Amino acid sequence: MNADNVKSQMRKGMLEYCILLLVHKEPAYASDIIQKLKEAKLIVVEGTLYPLLTRLKNDDLLEYEWVESTQGPPRKYYKLTSKGEVFLGELETAWKELNETVNHITLNESIIE
Repeated sequence: MNADNVKSQMRKGMLEYCILLLVHKEPAYASDIIQKLKEAKLIVVEGTLYPLLTRLKNDDLLEYEWVESTQGPPRKYYKLTSKGEVFLGELETAWKELNETVNHITLNESIIE
């Protein structure tokens, strides 16, 4: 088993949750989302982000609005729908439960010194 593959799968699993968290705070342009993810050390390329944004929009979790830009063409700004807010709440609960589980196991059974 390759640790890099497992770490990659873990990051992929968190990506949707992190994107929803970012657009929950304020509407965001795709490049802004990528930048914020990079700042958080979750590296994502446009080829990964755009299909995910499209899927989240098709699932009615995100919507977007076109905003005129002072530099170039109008930009799509993504924000959560009401369904997206509910879904984010469910993911938040799942994350807290998972985090508590891992912390419990780590504190009680840690092999990492």
